[in-house]
Amino acid sequence: MKPRKDTIAIGCSSGFWGDSSYAAAQLVRSGRIDYLVSDYLAEITMSLLARARAKNPAGGYPPDFVESLVPLLPEIRARGIRVVSNAGGVNPRACREALVAAADKVGIPLRVAVVEGDDLMPRAEAIQAMAPREMFTGEPLPSQLLSCNAYLGARAIALALDAGADVVLTGRCVDSAVTLGILMHEFGWRDGDYDLLAAGSLAGHVIECGPQCTGGIFTDWADVPGWEDMGYPIVECSADGSFVVTKPEGTGGLVSTATVAEQIVYEIGDPANYILPDVVCDFTEVKLEQVGENRVRVSNTRGHAPTPSYKVSATWSDGWRVIATMMVAGRDAAAKARRMGAAIIDRTRKLNQAAGRGDYRETSIEVIGAEDTYGAAGRFADCAREVVLKMGLRHGDKAALELFAKEMTQAGVAMAQGTTGLFGGRPTPSPVVRLFSFLIDKAEAPVTVDVGGETQSVDVPRGTKLVPRSAPEGAVEGTKLSASGDTLEVPLIALAWGRSGDKGNDSNIGIIARRPEFLPVLRRELSAERVAAFFAHYLTGEVRRWELPGIHALNFLLAGALGGGGIASLRYDPQGKSWAQMLMDLPIRVPAQWCASGGLLDSTAASA
Repeated sequence: MKPRKDTIAIGCSSGFWGDSSYAAAQLVRSGRIDYLVSDYLAEITMSLLARARAKNPAGGYPPDFVESLVPLLPEIRARGIRVVSNAGGVNPRACREALVAAADKVGIPLRVAVVEGDDLMPRAEAIQAMAPREMFTGEPLPSQLLSCNAYLGARAIALALDAGADVVLTGRCVDSAVTLGILMHEFGWRDGDYDLLAAGSLAGHVIECGPQCTGGIFTDWADVPGWEDMGYPIVECSADGSFVVTKPEGTGGLVSTATVAEQIVYEIGDPANYILPDVVCDFTEVKLEQVGENRVRVSNTRGHAPTPSYKVSATWSDGWRVIATMMVAGRDAAAKARRMGAAIIDRTRKLNQAAGRGDYRETSIEVIGAEDTYGAAGRFADCAREVVLKMGLRHGDKAALELFAKEMTQAGVAMAQGTTGLFGGRPTPSPVVRLFSFLIDKAEAPVTVDVGGETQSVDVPRGTKLVPRSAPEGAVEGTKLSASGDTLEVPLIALAWGRSGDKGNDSNIGIIARRPEFLPVLRRELSAERVAAFFAHYLTGEVRRWELPGIHALNFLLAGALGGGGIASLRYDPQGKSWAQMLMDLPIRVPAQWCASGGLLDSTAASA
């Protein structure tokens, strides 16, 4: 199939449900995109949408999508832009009905396709009979599920575009599929073009979190201009799989090899075996090149045959939780906060037991400002003069947490002076929603595309058994650290950028060397064992480390480190978003000559 254009430009306007409602307008009015994509779904989002649909059969999708898109339809039509989004949630047909009705009111008829097959709740009994095990813990499937969705791939999206859809709505699919499906359609990429499919998936991965690749949450935050008008990402994709990351002219943000590298390592796990429904990606030898102001070319992605399974994310209810915060100021603020948190929990425990309720299933006290989240690496526990006390509790009975929420305010008159700032008033208990991930054969989740009332089945490649490819730890040219030579310690931030996030209950930390010469030192100094020791206060499983030589990076996965993850965790940071920045202070030994005048770290170490 001959490509329709040499280059296809795709802009991403949403990285999550709650992202800016103005981003789509920025991208559409830039005049630089052929397609607009958006990502709204996370595991917890699916359970929330399932509840919404249960209350209202016309619900079950993020209404923000329709509300932000409809005012732009005249410009979208005039510019010939097509739209692909997973905004269908758990009810793509209802989302289509709402969008078509709103479009008709402004006089713009739309041909809207829906991709279905991800929602496995109608087959819950059959799945229970299969007795799947949780893919990370081996636990059995809970008897009652809130949601159950397979992560679909990109082929169905490509078919919908082939059929002439103006807008394609999916339910749960892998985040990068909305981009890959477009490229499969435009460039005629086939199911066996694994390197190309991996490249298109990487393009989708880079932009799926919106401005995270255009300077958002970048380690060198002071170098990023224009936070008040951050540019949303555009990828200009070529038929050979390479692409350029950029943003609209005149917007804030920064597109550099470093900002793009940070996003590449974000939540990827094993970079040589990034498993997607269409392809198993290998990002280890990806190349980045600055090709202009706010323009980075990405190339050299590799891919292999997909597996025969879909990953399925189910959610289930496991009682209730409540999280409360209050400020404590003055001398000994941290000590006062810890004593007060323990006293409130002990007092309400006794009151609940007197009322015939059981003990709390779990409690958590963190004093923010006293570096409790740093564990043994904390430095300022005794000298903080203002802190925030965070208390988290889980219980099987909502009434027990309602009693806690009512009685905790007594501390304002009965406990530590300097207590103030009960943010948001008394907290409200919320359900604990846990994630259960498992694999299912692709044949058990048939996929269909409906365009204009005509439904067709999607022939999804079955794939092969995964043969893991280890990410290489080969030699990298540059200065080696001699064990006998003179050394100095510098903070990790002098040598690297970093970004962290979650993969379920695991934390993912990516570390990118600022210069290729620094990678051998990082490889030596930043071992899996040392990272495990730094986060020992949270860690319950092993730490694994992989290397991405192409971008001079290391990637770490900390198993079972997030206290349940998502909204099941009682942590102040349940997704490990802060962990890379916490690690940036870790002392790293470097050759002393690097820090001498004119050395590799002359200016960087001084500023760090």
